[in-house]
Formats: sequence, structure tokens, C-alpha cells
Amino acid sequence: MIFKGIARNTAIILALALAGSAIAQAGIIPFRHKKSKNPLADVNSKQPDKVLFDRSMDALDHGKYDMARITLQTLINTYPDSEYIARAKLGIGDAWYREGGTTALAQAELEYKDFITFFPNLPEAAEAQLKVANIHYRQMDKPDRDYTHALRAEDEYRQLILQFPDSKLVPQAKQRLREVQEVLAEREYRIARFYYMRESWPAAIARFQTLADAYPLYSNVDDALYLLGNACEAEVANARKAPNLKEDQRARLVKDFNDKAAGAYALIITRYPQMDRAADAKKRLQAMGRTVPVPTQEAIAQNKAEEASRSESGRVAKIMGNFKHGPDVARTAKVGDPSLNDPAQTSAVAVVRQAGSDISGTIVPEVLGTGRGDITKSDAVPSSSNPPPATDTPAPAAATPAATSSEGTDTPAASAPASASNGGDSSIPELQPIGNGAEAAAPTAQPVPAPQAATQPANNATPVAQKDSAQGSGAPLPPPPQVNDAATPNASDTTAPAMQPTSSKDSADSSSKKKKKKGLHKLIPF
Repeated sequence: MIFKGIARNTAIILALALAGSAIAQAGIIPFRHKKSKNPLADVNSKQPDKVLFDRSMDALDHGKYDMARITLQTLINTYPDSEYIARAKLGIGDAWYREGGTTALAQAELEYKDFITFFPNLPEAAEAQLKVANIHYRQMDKPDRDYTHALRAEDEYRQLILQFPDSKLVPQAKQRLREVQEVLAEREYRIARFYYMRESWPAAIARFQTLADAYPLYSNVDDALYLLGNACEAEVANARKAPNLKEDQRARLVKDFNDKAAGAYALIITRYPQMDRAADAKKRLQAMGRTVPVPTQEAIAQNKAEEASRSESGRVAKIMGNFKHGPDVARTAKVGDPSLNDPAQTSAVAVVRQAGSDISGTIVPEVLGTGRGDITKSDAVPSSSNPPPATDTPAPAAATPAATSSEGTDTPAASAPASASNGGDSSIPELQPIGNGAEAAAPTAQPVPAPQAATQPANNATPVAQKDSAQGSGAPLPPPPQVNDAATPNASDTTAPAMQPTSSKDSADSSSKKKKKKGLHKLIPF
């Protein structure tokens, strides 16, 4: 049986072999596999660098970031003319980016910046720029915390939109930029509201004005404009109650702040007619006797689209947001062009100077906005180190004001209408500069001659003893001795050494040890 099976299989194999050879000779179907020719397998082949690149990508996909970086760096060092050099540089940045962590993200940013520097015309340059911006976006904190990464993310997204306007990544960058600006605007709004609740009107006006100018797509921009108008109206009320203001000065100040308030209310109606504060702004304009503007159909459609694109975070998302370091950006608009440049920021110093200009009738000093702070050109503020020139003629009724607060701060020494003119004579007693008559009224220290100053330590015991005695007996304290008064030794000093320490238990009237002690021991029962 076994031999019969073997013979049968052998016969079948021989039959198949004969049939195959016959078909091959006829040229119908060749059975042998033709080996494909590799076009890179010639003398100038770059196949080894392709092998290294594929190996690094495989390591990157499996989370072996160190191996991927080493392999890619080997490719760059060994084959400097390879066609994979650009992709290798980008791959090193991707390895750091995927690894995560503060240090790894910083290294990834450096690698991406180098890639943009060496290969600015490649399509991957826009991708590298987007990842640089995403690095700071991932590290962005809530509005009430450090906003350094938010500012960096805003700058990087703007650079991508401006430097690569034809890239397919621009829509994604614009949406991320809207979210970053929502966080920055929320921070500005909270600071402005802080000043508003504490009635620091110049600082509140400056913050609200900056917010409205820089972030028009902010979800609460209508409330910011409404509070801006309220702050200006509060300044109007303060100006009307401010004493010692001339009528023409008062009229100019009231007109300026009324115009600012009306402009803020009108902007709500014309730019944000579909938001909640539009009806309140209309009522305020009617109460002020101003004309209520009518919004255009384009503005209504634009604002309606912006409000429809916003979303709200659910209850679970709000609870979990307390345990995350990132901000909640659900209220961000998904339509509209974000702001691509920073307008000149308004500072509290500029608000105070403008109010002082209205009071004095002079031109306000030039204020240059840098986008992140204000550089102000003004005269020096009168002080003890920089006194005003002494003249026989009295100072004019109103001079060019100068800010009392330092540059870059938001809270001035006082509010604008009650203290708008911080330099010169604005008829407000609290803001009179120290000069001329005011300096004469202040006490000045007289020079101390050297011989008298040398004998002063010997008489230091007398004032202390007199003070203790007066506290014990209830008598008023004698006036302190003047610096230039002659030193008069008393009876107790004649028998004691010059440097004898003075005890609070001793009396200045007698040195007897049997007399009842007075002083701190009588005042303090324990």
C-alpha cells in the first residue's frame, strides 16, 4: 500500500512538470517570478538614509523617542546631502513634541524654530510654526493666573497667519487665536471690574477701553462697554461735585466724559445689537438725551452669527474644569476675524492727563502705545528733588497736568474729575504740588554744629526719664529739646557717669532709692 501511494504521487508530479514545460515552451504563461528593479539600487543610491529614516519613524510611532532622535541625528550627520534632511530635522522636533513635559516642549520649540530658519519655503514650515504656537497653547493657564504662555501663543498664531497666509493651516490657527484672545480678554475684564468695584474710575476706564479696542470678539464685550460708560458717568458726577472748579473747567470735563460714555453705549448698539446689553445701552442714551443709533443689517447678521457660534460648557465640564490648569474656551466665537495687531493700550495715566487737559484747556501730552504698555512723553513731576522754578509771580490758574502715578501702573493717586490735574494749580486742594508757599510751611532740619553734637549723648537720659515720670503721674509730656538747644545737665547727671544707662524705673525729679517708683511698672499691672 505504501509503495502504491508513492508511485501515484510521483506520477502526478511528473505529469505536472511535463505540462508546465510544454506551456512554457509555447510562451503562454511564464511561471518564474520576475524580480522588480529598484531604481535607487544603482551606484548613486541614497537607500541607506531612507533605511535610517524609516527606522526612526518606526521608533517614533512606538514611543521610543530617544532612539528616534539618535537615528535622525545620525542620518543628518552621515548624509548631509540627503533628500530626507528637512524631514529629519522636523522629525527631531516631533520626537520632543510627542514626549511632552516642560523641558521637552522647550527643546521642541528650538528645533521647530531652526527648521523654519533653514527651510522657510517648504510647506512643512507652516506646520512647524503651528506646533510652536500649540506648545504655548498647551501650557496656557486660566485667566486669573500667569498669562505669559497666552501672550506667546497669541504672537505665534499671528505670525503663522501673517507669514503663511496661503497655508491650509490658517483656519485652524485663526480658531486657536480666537480662543487665546478670549482668555486674554477675560483676564483684562476681571482686572477692569476689580477697579470698577473699588471706584478707581481712571484705571477701570483704561482697562475697559483697552479690552474693547483689542478684543472685539470677546464674549462679554457688551458688558465691558456698558461698564465703561458707567465709569465715565461716575466721573461726570464727581466732576459736578468737585469743589473749587471753575465753570468753564467743569463744563469741559463733564462734556468729555459724557461723550466717552455716549460713545461706549452707541458702540454696543451699532456693533453688538444682538447681545444682552443693547437694550440697557439704549435706555442710557435716552436718559442722557442723546440720539440712539440704528444698527445696520450687516452688523445685525454678523453679531447674530457670532452669538450662534458660541457654546456653553456642561455642568460636568465646569466641575472638572476646576481640576485642570487650562482655561475654559467654550464661549469663544467660531466666526469672525481675530485681531492681528495690538492697538495702543490706554493707561490710567493717559486718562488722568486727558482729564487734566480738559480742566486746564491745554493739549494733553503725547502718549505712545507699545501694545504691552505705555511710553509717555511728559514733563518731570515737581518733587523735592525737582522743585518748580521759584518766581515772584503767582502760578497760573491751571497748568499742564502731570500724572501722579508711575508709568505702567493702573491706579493713580485719585480719580480723574476730583484729581484730574496732578500737577499745577487746578483749584483742587488735594492736588496742589509742594512748592513755593507749601515748601515754606514744611519744617526743615537745621544744621547741627560739631561741638554741640558731641555733647548730646550725655544728655539723652533726661527726655526718657521725664517721659516715664509724666506717664506715671498723668502730667503732659514736655516738648522735646531742639537740636540746637544748649545741653543743660540736671542733678541726676552730676553724680552719674556720662554714659550711665537710663532705666524706666528711675524718676527725673529725684535720685532717692526710697521713693515709690513710677513709670511703666505703675501703668502695667502684670
